Amino acid sequence: MMEGLHNWNSRLVSCCILCLFLAIQATYAQGQEGFLSIQCCADLNVTEPYTNISWTTDANWYPDHRNCQDITPSDTEYDKARVFGSHLGSKWCYNLTTSKDQDYLIRGTFLSGSLPGTLFNVLIGVTPVGLVNSSDDTEVEGVFKATNDYTDFCLSKEKGDPYISKLELRPSNPDYLKRETSSILKLIDRVDVGNTGSEIRYPHDPYDRIWKPEPKPDQTDDLRTLSHTNITVSNGSMILPPIQVLQTARTHPERLEFLRNDLDTGYYEYDLYLYFLEHNDSVQAGQRVFDIYVNDEKRQELDILADGSRYSVVVLNFTAHRLLNLTMIKTSNGYQFGPICSAYEILQVHPWVQGTVQAEVDVVMDVRDELLKANQNNKVLRSWSGDPCLPRPWHGLSCNSSSGFSVITQLNMSNNIFTDTIPAFPSSSTLTSVNGLCGSQGSSGSAQGIVIGTIAGGSVLVMVAVGIYFLFFYKKKMAKGKFSAKGLPMAKNAVYSIPSMDEIVLKSISIRAFTLENIETATQQYKTLIGEGGFGSVYRGTLTDGQDVAVKVRSATSTQGTREFDNELNLLSTIQHENLVPLLGYCCENDQQILVYPYMSNGSLQDRLYGEAAKRKTLDWPTRLSIALGAARGLTYLHTFSGRSVIHRDVKSSNILLDHSMCAKVADFGFSKYAPQEGDSGASLEVRGTAGYLDPEYYSTQHLSAKSDVFSFGVVLLELISGREPLNIHRPRNEWSLVEWAKPYIRNSRIDEIVDPGIKGGYHAEAMWRIVEVALVCIEPFSAYRPCMSDIVRELEDALIIENNASEYMKSIDSFGGSNRFSIERPIVIPPTPTPTEPSPIISQPAPPQPR
Repeated sequence: MMEGLHNWNSRLVSCCILCLFLAIQATYAQGQEGFLSIQCCADLNVTEPYTNISWTTDANWYPDHRNCQDITPSDTEYDKARVFGSHLGSKWCYNLTTSKDQDYLIRGTFLSGSLPGTLFNVLIGVTPVGLVNSSDDTEVEGVFKATNDYTDFCLSKEKGDPYISKLELRPSNPDYLKRETSSILKLIDRVDVGNTGSEIRYPHDPYDRIWKPEPKPDQTDDLRTLSHTNITVSNGSMILPPIQVLQTARTHPERLEFLRNDLDTGYYEYDLYLYFLEHNDSVQAGQRVFDIYVNDEKRQELDILADGSRYSVVVLNFTAHRLLNLTMIKTSNGYQFGPICSAYEILQVHPWVQGTVQAEVDVVMDVRDELLKANQNNKVLRSWSGDPCLPRPWHGLSCNSSSGFSVITQLNMSNNIFTDTIPAFPSSSTLTSVNGLCGSQGSSGSAQGIVIGTIAGGSVLVMVAVGIYFLFFYKKKMAKGKFSAKGLPMAKNAVYSIPSMDEIVLKSISIRAFTLENIETATQQYKTLIGEGGFGSVYRGTLTDGQDVAVKVRSATSTQGTREFDNELNLLSTIQHENLVPLLGYCCENDQQILVYPYMSNGSLQDRLYGEAAKRKTLDWPTRLSIALGAARGLTYLHTFSGRSVIHRDVKSSNILLDHSMCAKVADFGFSKYAPQEGDSGASLEVRGTAGYLDPEYYSTQHLSAKSDVFSFGVVLLELISGREPLNIHRPRNEWSLVEWAKPYIRNSRIDEIVDPGIKGGYHAEAMWRIVEVALVCIEPFSAYRPCMSDIVRELEDALIIENNASEYMKSIDSFGGSNRFSIERPIVIPPTPTPTEPSPIISQPAPPQPR
């Protein structure tokens, strides 16, 4: 009686869980939401009667029916294929809409028919997942996680003309990729072991996985079919085949063996999914126990009923070359019941290949789409499909992938003729052939009215126009999407240009010429030395009108003094801003070269942060923010200077001086240069700057842009946050570089560990996070990802407002017992970096010439 009661309870529990299982299946099967089913070259959209799947034509991707071919003979219901002629390029892609971070199943069907001798690669994104040989009909299926709002499914030519008949995209079970978070799982086979009939797919499987009958078995096993569907599913088992698959199984008193000799040539990593359901209600835990072997290696001992469920799934990872021998053998204590198996899946693991930086892709796609409007038959534009750089660059593009991911460096449209207009938009780019135009925006962040117009003929004009359009259309993808710019309307019949210096009317600034006697009197014969640099010594003095001054005297041993003297004199006689140290006068007498500036009574930012003990003084966080904002405004003025932007080239804390009211002023313009303009190569034959602050891209390529100053300013922000010097070889090796030391803490949201102890407890977390995020994007290795200084100013202004308002607010809150002021946790978006753990070139390579 007790045994009967036990069986009754078991059946009741099984039925209840079955109802839950059916409810889950019903929820998944409510519709084809997220399904995309494409029949290539179809004349009409159709609905398949058996599956009720809605199929659409591929006319939205490739409307030309001249590239369609009937496949004869064909064993399938659909007998067409789209053929991509090699004369149109070497890669063809279907750009499919996806949701970022959603898992998908994608499946391409390739019917060979009368297309002999063809060989091509199939890519999901830019990851190669299969090679199609026209000798056989082929399906290529993979599970992947979308990294953007679209995904490319591409065919890359090896031999002959690639072709495709059907393409399917489905939302996938997210559990497949929990083990392989940065991979694509390519399907080798999905087998319904006990099935002797037809394949099972949607609507029985809500994810439209296709479960195929077991190929002719090598042994005679006992086939089991459930007459009732008592299925108990444990809470942790979320990867479920359809009920129709689990209802059948193959079993044997001693051993089950599945031999596969059709795995890909070469050693690959695989995930093997094994699905088990106990069909015999009389079997108890411990009575059906068997060992699972993969290629003669014991991988697991399994008792399906051990956790109280009648269903179990086992996932095994293995590496193999062509052959898989899957064997299940009854253990010695397995009683009379041998192994049983309902289904299995073999998935090949392909590491996800990082494509070209998404912002770059967006730009060049917009260029292509705009040009195609008036150049529909242009073969070059029509061949631009999928990723611009991988697996090989588009015709006319040059890419650089030496740092682990690809960026576009050159656009060459010579020998191509386009018509109609091209709109212009403000932005920046990694194009090294058209460089350094970020500073054309005003300090307010709004773009100037720069336009590109009609271009017809003339390959050089085409190259310049398309390149500049590419440059300006690039939309900056920064952390939290803060650094962006507005577009400009289309314009016709205008050509982009930058005025030469001769065309610019500059405001005259009064610069006084001092005699050597004036200088000696003011400095009391150079009595008070206040600093030294590459140019020479700096002395404190007082003019006859009582104004305190700093007098910079060129050293007789200085190799760059004359050049710096001329540079500062010429530059500072044309610019003036409250956050730039002004030039009061000069002296050029008796081979002496002397420059005179207002005296900054609070020294330099470097002095205050970690200078000599006598000069060091703890700066509170609001003051640090104010200093950063002032310096940023000064640099913005330089970068957006009327007519032609100026690049400082030596931004560092010792060149940010503080006046009597702690107002920051950028100093030392000896290395400054006008930014490259149209027609310039952009190359700087002499790299200038200071170790620890030097832009690694500028150092390695010698291509100068305003973004080089941005990198250096990012290091200054880290100095303000941490109170540390940018480079100190007396610290532990992993702390030599401030940039490399700080990055891991920021990535892990542990900024408290890099904050200067002198300001801990004295800042608002939201304001601090803002500055940390700005610093992080400033020090991106590739200049394309760095913001412009005008964008940085806006962020610093916001942070200072937050800090000041929060300070007043906290005073009132503190009187009631404190607050959660420092409890804010904010995840930070880290743009991709080439090799995060690799030391910066500033450390790993010799210091640049002429360090200051």
